[in-house]
Amino acid sequence: MCVAHSSTSRKLLSVEKLTKQVDVKVGSNIRQTIQVNIIEGISFDLLSGETLGIVGESGSGKTTLLRALSMISPPTAGTIELEGKTIFDNGKVLQSPKGKVQMIFQDPESSLNPTMKVKDIVAEPLGPLKIDKTKANEIVTNALDSVGLGQKYVDTYPAQLSGGQKQRVSIARALAPSPALLLLDEPTSALDAAVQSQVLNLLKDLQVKYNLAYIFVTHNIFVARYMSSRIAVFYSGAMKELGPAEEVLVAPLHPYTSTLISAFPVPDANMRNLLKTEVVGEAPSIINPPPGCTFHPRCQYAAERCKVEEPQLRKISNRHIAACHFAEEIQNSKKQVTN
Repeated sequence: MCVAHSSTSRKLLSVEKLTKQVDVKVGSNIRQTIQVNIIEGISFDLLSGETLGIVGESGSGKTTLLRALSMISPPTAGTIELEGKTIFDNGKVLQSPKGKVQMIFQDPESSLNPTMKVKDIVAEPLGPLKIDKTKANEIVTNALDSVGLGQKYVDTYPAQLSGGQKQRVSIARALAPSPALLLLDEPTSALDAAVQSQVLNLLKDLQVKYNLAYIFVTHNIFVARYMSSRIAVFYSGAMKELGPAEEVLVAPLHPYTSTLISAFPVPDANMRNLLKTEVVGEAPSIINPPPGCTFHPRCQYAAERCKVEEPQLRKISNRHIAACHFAEEIQNSKKQVTN
């Protein structure tokens, strides 16, 4: 499979044909289950210091991917390489990512232990690294300083903090073990608009300061545009499009990407016309997905071929790939609209 990426830095992460399978109960018999792929065949590379934004509807597999990469819920098949070392290979966890990969969750209210002080929360991921107490205290102080909180918060509890401060504690906890990769699952969606902006800017500053790579999951296409160098579009557990952020959002090659963009207000009238599309129906069941392209029941471009032949991700332009039989036609039609 061809994988599009930037060439400005070294490769940090390589994911190949990653699949997560779960048992799902069917019928009235509690023991009757079938195996269902929540994500299937996900492949991409990530460079150090890069942000890959992942967008898609609820249930498209975005969070499942992050949980698989962090080994919170290991994948079922595929391979993961981190800094040139294989840490997962076809069902087997070969090596723990330890502090190299850290996850920041959507809701800081539920991701912070209310019975622990801030200093203990931030120090939590240092435990497996066997760092002595003096060094750990120094790391905690530096992490809190990095997120704009500082020493005065070390003995406070989460209940004493605002929503934005709680998320800063979550970020400090993720920074403590000096990770190379942060997995961010809708990290600002539980915050009000003003605080969202502050946290996003903080994340961008920290990325430059520590040369962090991000995988940033969001429902908001414009947050993805602001944060990401590349964007991947997920639908029904599969990647449908991947490319430079600006290209994906200005000239999408998959009809589903256009529907996502159309769901948000676009101030530019020309772009509104370019991206205007109509989608009907609902996302398919993971238990009984449609044959061929899983998007074909909702797609305005769908033809007989789409109902029987599943399109594969393929290179359409320089660093832009898409899984659509008609990607070239879509690309040409958009060029005609802009001319």
